[in-house]
Amino acid sequence: MTLMSKDADVRHVLRHLTGIFLRSMKKLVTFFVLAYVISWVIWMPLWLPALGIANLPVVPFNHAIGGFGPMIAAFTVTYAEQNGQGVQHLLKAMFSPKAILYVAIALLSPFLILWLAGVADYWIAGNSFDWKGFTKSREFPDFSFITFLIYNLIFFGYGEEVGWRGYALPKLQQRYKPIQAALILTVFWVIWHWPLFLYRPGYTEMGIDGIVGWIFSMLTGSVLLSWLFNASKGSILVVAIFHATIDIAFTADMANAKIVNYAGAIITI
Repeated sequence: MTLMSKDADVRHVLRHLTGIFLRSMKKLVTFFVLAYVISWVIWMPLWLPALGIANLPVVPFNHAIGGFGPMIAAFTVTYAEQNGQGVQHLLKAMFSPKAILYVAIALLSPFLILWLAGVADYWIAGNSFDWKGFTKSREFPDFSFITFLIYNLIFFGYGEEVGWRGYALPKLQQRYKPIQAALILTVFWVIWHWPLFLYRPGYTEMGIDGIVGWIFSMLTGSVLLSWLFNASKGSILVVAIFHATIDIAFTADMANAKIVNYAGAIITI
């Protein structure tokens, strides 16, 4: 084989690999754009008033329904790529109970962290922990703990994680190391939340320092969720439960807001 033919073979391989990479990235870009459009359109009656456009009809649980955007996008793009076989794979990962150890970690660890944060606050500042608010929601005070868990699991656990970790993370990990993929995914995950800063309590009051802290919490959350997904052999069930329980832990109706800061520090560590 001549040197010229070897060079031609190398160029052919490089073109082939570049084509695969670009096609994969095109699929990811399609997913992200579709996830954004679906969620942001559903949330329009909530965020457009901040821009002076009011009186749009708001449906019950309007914010929660918008959480389905990444899941709908994942199923749509997966079906376009792999037809029913890909959809079946996502569904299996959503409900597979094989990773029992990681299901337990996802279900219990956020509440253990919250309890440790309450103990830390008591030791440091002598503040008592509002145990009655441990499993109560500020947003939905009439919800029982089980109701609030199911609410978060359906709308934000599955609604988001079927897309972020179930679809996007494996695509990114085909070309990047897991930690790199988790960091890249954080950027797109953060962008998805931007309309919340126009209407969502807790977001609208954030200053620059608060936004920086929030982005850092998203980054650590992305790393933890990516670890759980990989360690559980690709279980969307595990990351959906962890996403739901973390949301519950950080929105629990506790009297002392410093506990949330301590919990965030523990999660970061």
